[in-house]
Amino acid sequence: MNLVNKLRQYFGHSEFRLGQETIITSILNGKDVVVVMPTGGGKSICFQLPALLIEGVTLVISPLISLMKDQVDSLNAKNIPATYINSSLTTTEQNHRINELIKGQYKLVYIAPERFRHLKFIEVLRQIKINFCAIDEAHCLSMWGHDFRPDYLRIGKVIEQIGKPVIAALTATATPEVRNDIKKYLNLSACETFVTGFARPNLDFKVSIINKISEKYGRLSSLANKYKTGIIYCSTRKKVTEVSARLTEWDISHITYHGGLNENERKKSQEKFLEKKVDIAVATNAFGMGIDRSDIRFVAHFQIPGSIEAYYQEAGRAGRDGESAQCELLFCYPDKQVQEFFISGSNPDINLIRTVFHKLKKLANSSHEIKLSINGLTEHIDGKTNTMAVATSLSLLNRYGYIERFDITGSRFRGTRLIKPHLHPSELQIDLIALKDKENSDRAKLDLIVKYAYTRSCRQKWILNYFGDDSIENCGHCDRCTKSKNISTTCNNVYDGTSHMIEDITLKKALSGIARMSRKNSIDKWEGRYGRNRIINMLIGSKSKSIIDTGLNQLSTYGILKNEGKNYVEQLFKELDSSDLIVTNHADEFPLLTLTDKGDLVMRGKKTVSLYLPVSFIKNNVAKEVINCNSDTPEVNINDDKLFEELRFLRKKISVENKIPAYLIFSDNTLKQLAREKPITIEEARKVSGIGPNKIRLYLPLFLKVIATYDLQKVP
Repeated sequence: MNLVNKLRQYFGHSEFRLGQETIITSILNGKDVVVVMPTGGGKSICFQLPALLIEGVTLVISPLISLMKDQVDSLNAKNIPATYINSSLTTTEQNHRINELIKGQYKLVYIAPERFRHLKFIEVLRQIKINFCAIDEAHCLSMWGHDFRPDYLRIGKVIEQIGKPVIAALTATATPEVRNDIKKYLNLSACETFVTGFARPNLDFKVSIINKISEKYGRLSSLANKYKTGIIYCSTRKKVTEVSARLTEWDISHITYHGGLNENERKKSQEKFLEKKVDIAVATNAFGMGIDRSDIRFVAHFQIPGSIEAYYQEAGRAGRDGESAQCELLFCYPDKQVQEFFISGSNPDINLIRTVFHKLKKLANSSHEIKLSINGLTEHIDGKTNTMAVATSLSLLNRYGYIERFDITGSRFRGTRLIKPHLHPSELQIDLIALKDKENSDRAKLDLIVKYAYTRSCRQKWILNYFGDDSIENCGHCDRCTKSKNISTTCNNVYDGTSHMIEDITLKKALSGIARMSRKNSIDKWEGRYGRNRIINMLIGSKSKSIIDTGLNQLSTYGILKNEGKNYVEQLFKELDSSDLIVTNHADEFPLLTLTDKGDLVMRGKKTVSLYLPVSFIKNNVAKEVINCNSDTPEVNINDDKLFEELRFLRKKISVENKIPAYLIFSDNTLKQLAREKPITIEEARKVSGIGPNKIRLYLPLFLKVIATYDLQKVP
């Protein structure tokens, strides 16, 4: 069979793109395949062409209903019999298409994984000759991926039930770990894996380190006016609205897209963008998966995404026509807190999971059903819990077989049915180790985004190395490869094109100090014992109470960098971090910093590295870092006053929630001492005036947590 002729016959293309022909040949030979192909690489052809050459029906599983119509319309325009069956259709329309499917009127049928919740639909599939199944966006199968969707976990079992057709699992971004999960959950032990490369040589990657919100809008204005066609990604609906308002002030036509819009509003926005009636979209990450518009000239991330996978997939929507495009991350370190909030919401602890199950039992009717939205369920719990955490708890209970979710006719939310209603919450069998591993993985992925922002190496090469592709050389056109062109590379935006090398003795002093405040475990690996700020204070010889009372002033490395100045040492630690010489571990209650294996080798002189700091950070530099990404107010120094304000904010929150005067929690004087001394254990905090046994029990742990995480807020 001449596949090129078939490609020309059905799709009008005269040649295959990289990897397509080999993948299609394997499928036609009856082989299951896992395909990792970059955005714009032509994944659709990899399953659409064999679907036309294989006898029977091809089932295409896709996560986004809004994109199915576009692909089906495109196929129908080529006289290819295809359809989709999803919740956007009326019941009558769904039944008609199902009947046509049974009669053999379609070669391809697109469905969402949610369709597998309906046993009647699975029975329909068992009546049809399905010889091929394509699973698009297959990374959604993995809890380690950036877009895990629990409904994808049903796919493997359903495929078994419908006769085990040939499977093609396709995605644009997947680490080796995610690829292993895809194979595991789809039972693809004997599959062939194709990774056609992640490189996008036409994309120019850049990170603008931002201090103030006005700088972000300045960059957006520049990008929009220069490149005209693009996507601006924001982390929250609120930020989408704010950015949209600013673009409206500039008289820039655009659409908005986020989960708060109803289905019809989202559909209209997407169609306007795809039909080129509007050239700029401001959206959350709900927008863009599979977006088929090739002329996007820029993708700007107004806030950081949660992982490198998410970033690269979203940025990869630029330049699908092969022409040059700009991908720019507007990086402000405090934006990390938004993603930390999302991580907390997607990783509830076992106590909340049990609480949710207990509340479901209390609210269930005689049929063990609860017809209540997630917001409504949260109100019944306490009204204060993160609704995202409640939603995740429901997903986990569903995944472990304790509940099932069902559609409610005429309602936007779904109901819940207890499968084991007589079980006590304490009897829930949830893999706590897996939950903790996932949370640690999510936090590590977020830390990597920060490292990406500060890296001094080629950005595209850094990303590709993350995905396990170490074959590429420097791209030559990202901001790091062209840093001689006056590109800013520091948190202060004061880099002037020159830099000085960090002295080897200074580097080893810093690493030795970290080692003195760490320990080796049973397998000779470094484990952290203290947070970043405590280690820095020890190195510069701080006489703070938290250093003296813990005896850290007795270490041989105490004060060995006091002549360098704190500002210099803090910037030095950023370089150690971005060069993978140190790592922060979130597995314990507080973030603890220690050496990596690479850092250990450098400390002992068995490996050499060259690290540089901008000239503005020469020794004894007293310039203060400025970070203010939430307003255009004058710049504010980050120091103990900021921690004091954070503690005051927490006190106010507790005061409002418990309806008690703030001074009965802790006085301002006590908060000032806490901000100055920075204790992270109860024993250390006992020495602060105004903290008695009752306050230790009721309030202190919350304040200690703020102090312990202050290091990460202050120094990335």
